[in-house]
Amino acid sequence: EGHDHYLVLQEQLCWLCVIICGQRCKHVFLRLVEQEKDPDFWKEWAQRTLKNALTLQDLNKNVAKNIILFLGDGMGVPTVTAARILKGQLSGQNGEETQLEMDKFPYVALSKTYNTNAQVPDSAGTATAYLCGVKANEGTVGVSAAAVKSQCNTTRGNEVTSILKWAKDAGKSVGIVTTTRVNHATPSAAYAHCVDRDWYSDGDMPAEALQSGCKDIARQLFENIPDIDVIMGGGRRNMYPRNTPDVEYPGDKKHNGTRKDGRNLVGEWTDRMKDKRGYYVWNRKDLFSLNPNNVDYLLGLFEPADLPYELERNKETDPSLTEMVDVAIKILRKNERGFYLLVEGGRIDHGHHDGKAKQALHEAVEMDRAITRAGLLTSIYDTLTVVTADHSHVFSFGGYTHRGNSIFGLAPIMSDIDQKPFTSILYGNGPGFKFVNGARENVSTVDYEHNNYQAQAAVPLSMETHGGEDVAIFSKGPLAHLLHGVQEQHYIPHVMAYAACIGQNKDHCHTNSGSPSLSHISPTLALLLSVKWLLC
Repeated sequence: EGHDHYLVLQEQLCWLCVIICGQRCKHVFLRLVEQEKDPDFWKEWAQRTLKNALTLQDLNKNVAKNIILFLGDGMGVPTVTAARILKGQLSGQNGEETQLEMDKFPYVALSKTYNTNAQVPDSAGTATAYLCGVKANEGTVGVSAAAVKSQCNTTRGNEVTSILKWAKDAGKSVGIVTTTRVNHATPSAAYAHCVDRDWYSDGDMPAEALQSGCKDIARQLFENIPDIDVIMGGGRRNMYPRNTPDVEYPGDKKHNGTRKDGRNLVGEWTDRMKDKRGYYVWNRKDLFSLNPNNVDYLLGLFEPADLPYELERNKETDPSLTEMVDVAIKILRKNERGFYLLVEGGRIDHGHHDGKAKQALHEAVEMDRAITRAGLLTSIYDTLTVVTADHSHVFSFGGYTHRGNSIFGLAPIMSDIDQKPFTSILYGNGPGFKFVNGARENVSTVDYEHNNYQAQAAVPLSMETHGGEDVAIFSKGPLAHLLHGVQEQHYIPHVMAYAACIGQNKDHCHTNSGSPSLSHISPTLALLLSVKWLLC
């Protein structure tokens, strides 16, 4: 499948050693690493890569029955690289030579992320771009740039629809899976039209906005597209009347319901779906008690707000992103017309904002695991999968570190200005700025590999900021080659819709009979794909 046997063998040996010995296993592949000293090793590797690249000339022009968008919130290119190294080091390798699942995608492009009114964007305006296909102002979701942030009266007439709605209108099943609240900036652009991304419930809205007829985002989740097939993430407290105790944390008032209108949106959804094989779950146990074959609609709200970081996740109560993606695809793929699925690794962004690089990078590795799982449950012949980010962060790593240096470790040199050590990972700004006795903190005196260590920052801020550089777009499957070069961010959903024969570009997808055609799939291959689908 184009994988380098060297890397695959390394990983297999490492995991075998971990299973048997329960320890890091760098010594297992030292002999393999010795090959790096031989020029022929690198030449042969390049030749294998070249042969694989030549196969890409036979472009996949099939119709995309299924379309999946993986969105790493805040996953800039430095984050991708650091996550790659972390993934390798978690299995005992040096890390630099490791491949993320997204690294294996055959096509890579760059996305320009600016908002219409912001050089360095936010997650709301960017979500409107890569979901609705139009650039927008920062802080707004599902509305054009003619809408003004926080001004309710600029909403009407400026609404724009998303690829999720285009897919639903075409008869496909649709789903949203996120590690944030289901009414957070990224998922909300898929269904809501709101001039303020922070209007999570009516309890978060000013009186004038409510009086002018604007709706909160949680309400829009259930009313704008009332039959979204799968919804999983956090955000319970925005669905219940104010002061309603949370089912999981009944004694903690900060998790109580926030709605002023007295509505129980979960109860309303449950009543509406009770005769449609619809299920509501709020914990991992109940999620896995379901047979996806017997579920047509699923609402899973696993926390009052965002889900916990993967490093802090209670594995008894909260599902991982990979587990949610697994269940979502198994439900959605029952539709013979296919599906659209939005998956957000949302807490990559939160880790960076907190200056907690370890949390952010483990979130990115977990999203990559989810991408792997999705690949096993689908086929490149009929599923277009796109992995991208909404924006970057002012996160960096450097310092001339040696091969295999812990991604969270120290640079091998001291500062030649203050003669103190520094970690490879640093932030341009954020909460990690710290002076001790009027000088930069000596990081060798603290646990810089702690899960919640806040990396040093150049400028003091309570929250680290986004970065403004381009982000990567990885793609595979039907017409994935259309995501090439350097593109505006709003181009992404237009390519996905074109590949799936939904939205405004449909003429190229139909045979004389008017039905979508899939080219290049032989009967034998179709049989093999069917067998794979059944086994997974």
